Amino acid sequence: MAASRRSQRTLFAFKPSNLLRAAVSSSRCAPSQVTQRLAQPSRFSLITQNLDAFSLRPIARAKLLLHSILEESKRPDVIFLQEVTSDVHTAILANPKVREAFLVTDAQDKTSFEGVPFANVTLLSSRRFAFDLESQKKEEDGGVKRGEKFVCGPVSRIKLPSKYRRCALSVDIMPPSTPSTPTAAYRLVNVHLDSLGDTLRYRTEQLEMLANLLREPGCAGGLIAGDFNAISPDDHDLLDKNGLVDAWVALHGEEGLDGATWGVGVERDDGLTAGRLDKVALLGVEAKDMEILRPPLIEMPKPSENSDYVPCSDHCGLRVSFTV
Repeated sequence: MAASRRSQRTLFAFKPSNLLRAAVSSSRCAPSQVTQRLAQPSRFSLITQNLDAFSLRPIARAKLLLHSILEESKRPDVIFLQEVTSDVHTAILANPKVREAFLVTDAQDKTSFEGVPFANVTLLSSRRFAFDLESQKKEEDGGVKRGEKFVCGPVSRIKLPSKYRRCALSVDIMPPSTPSTPTAAYRLVNVHLDSLGDTLRYRTEQLEMLANLLREPGCAGGLIAGDFNAISPDDHDLLDKNGLVDAWVALHGEEGLDGATWGVGVERDDGLTAGRLDKVALLGVEAKDMEILRPPLIEMPKPSENSDYVPCSDHCGLRVSFTV
């Protein structure tokens, strides 16, 4: 059963351009090629953010959220976005700062947005990641010496058992290596698990599949991050059941900061309270620090009334630093 699910994976490869291009490929990391771990750990920063596709002014809200991320004093190395509509994706690709500094999934292919209201998108800093070993020979960027960037491996969208046709977006990254000292690949998985209370059985299957991705031959581990839609106590038990480390709990403890990322500071008519719906799950990598990012406010005009200012998303973002 696991094998049949893994077969429903759409593979892509990175092609050299100022943006990351999606091109069909069957290339994979063979187990014999990725057997040695890094001698020295490398540290990366990641921000994950649900853009909230269905509220008013989606493009304006997404632009403001992305601006707040890109204007950070230290830009993240990896950005995971969920609920990205096709129009918002186009706006992201048109952003000059994105074009200059990031590799972006699905940059020249809209296939992932067909038949679904939104998709996940991953951005990788071109300062820390290279398309391939050959491209590293031609560049030296931002103080990162040649041969020190991690190399982008295959990108894949994994079809999940889902009520809402959800997929996980996986990117393999490989440490700098030479033919005589091959190193293991690490997997970064951007997720938006099924929503609402009646889909716990789907989330249970989804997380089991995704945890298995980090244990495939040739993979030294990695992380799963994004919107887990963890709305029940059973959801919060799924990481431990699958042998994954909950980064927030590891850093802040079970009784520490509550870590709520959804419904924060908002009074809802349906009576739902704030919850820790967004998470970062780890295997074979270590979290160093983690914080919640409150979304900026945006003006929402009202007919015949004064404008109102509301958060750009109904989700807070998460920032995590980790070492591999």
